[in-house]
Amino acid sequence: MARGWAYGFKQKGDKNLLFIFVASVACVGLFYGSGLFYGERTNIAIMEYWRWWVVHLWVEGFFEVFATAAFAFIFYNLGLVRYKTATGATTPIMAIGTSFSALEVVPLVVLGYEAYEHWEKQHQAPWMDKLKWPILYFVAVSFWNMVGAGVFGFMLNPPLALFYIQGLNTTAVHAHAALFGVYGFLALGFVLLIVRYIRPNHVFDDSLMKMSFWALNAGLVLMIMTSLLPIGVYQAHASITEGLWYARSEGFLQQDFLVMLRWIRTIGDVVFIIGAIAVAWQVVKLVFAKAGDDNHQPNTPVNR
Repeated sequence: MARGWAYGFKQKGDKNLLFIFVASVACVGLFYGSGLFYGERTNIAIMEYWRWWVVHLWVEGFFEVFATAAFAFIFYNLGLVRYKTATGATTPIMAIGTSFSALEVVPLVVLGYEAYEHWEKQHQAPWMDKLKWPILYFVAVSFWNMVGAGVFGFMLNPPLALFYIQGLNTTAVHAHAALFGVYGFLALGFVLLIVRYIRPNHVFDDSLMKMSFWALNAGLVLMIMTSLLPIGVYQAHASITEGLWYARSEGFLQQDFLVMLRWIRTIGDVVFIIGAIAVAWQVVKLVFAKAGDDNHQPNTPVNR
C-alpha cells in the first residue's frame, strides 16, 4: 500500500483526497491503541473514557473517513462523482458533539446517491454494465450507512437515550446494520471490483449476483425487524420503567416471548447465509475462470 501511496504523491494534481485517505488508514491502526490504555484494575470511569475513544474516534471517526475517501477515489475514477470532499469534526460540547456524530454519515450517503444517479444515466455503456454489481454493492453501503449508522445510530446517540438503552439489543440493531451494512458491503464491493479487473474478459453471473445481493440485504433486514429491534424496544421499555439492571437480567431475557423472537431470527440468518454462499461462489467462479467458459466475453472491456 505504501508503494501505491508514494507513486500517487509523485503524480501531478491535487493530493488532498489522497492525503485524507492515507491519514485515515494510519489512524484506523493507531487509534485502536486507545483501547489498550487501561488494565483489569483501572477505575471503571477511566476504562469507559478510553473505550469511548475507540467507539467514537476509531469506528465513527476514522473508519467513516476511510470509507468516504475510498468511495470518492473509486467513484471519481469511474466518472460517477465530481471531485469533492466533505469532512466534519466534533467538539467537547455534548450537544454539538451529538449533532456532528449524527451528521457523520452524510458525506457517504451523498456520494452513494450521486454515484447511483450518474450510473443510471450512463449504464448503457458496455464497461458500465460489467461494473454493475460492484457499484450496486457500494450503493448498498450508502443505504445502510444512512439507516444503520444514521437512523439506528441516532436512536442511541442523544444523552438521554444513552442513559436508558445503551448496551441493550438496541445497540445490537445499530451494530448489525452499521457493521455489515456499511463495512461488510464495502469489503464485498472491493472484492468484486478487484475480481472484475483481474478477470476483465469475463462477466458476472447475473442470477447468482441477484441472489447474493438481495439475500444479503433481505437477511439483514429480517434479522433486525423480526428479532433484534423488537427485543430492543421491549428492553428499552423495561429499562425506562424498571431499570437497566432489569432489562439486562437473565429473568427478563429468558421470557418465552423473547426466546421465541431469538429463534425467529434464524430465518434471517438462513437467508443471509444463502447470500454469502452465492457471492463467495461467484468470486470463486471468476477467480478460476478460463477462456472457454460461458461467461467469457473478450469484446466488452471493463474500462472506457
